[in-house]
Amino acid sequence: MARIKFRKGQQRKFLQKVLNNVNSPSLRELANRMEINYSSLKNYYSELRLLPDDIFKNLCFLGKISFQELNFERVEESWGQIMGGKKSKKG
Repeated sequence: MARIKFRKGQQRKFLQKVLNNVNSPSLRELANRMEINYSSLKNYYSELRLLPDDIFKNLCFLGKISFQELNFERVEESWGQIMGGKKSKKG
């Protein structure tokens, strides 16, 4: 699953914009509407985790935000993983 990478501070602004457009008073309310775990949404809001592509698309649709007005980068699912195997072993 691809992930969406924003610049520092932009992921929180994006989620705040979605909250305002949806007239949701809190993250918990938005999590209930979208059927997402609250702690996961809180991690996305705190920028501890990158947004999954499918949740990002749902948030854009729900908040009526176009992709063109956002500055983001799409990273593939193997991004940040450590390569394993015989070549990486020393000895």
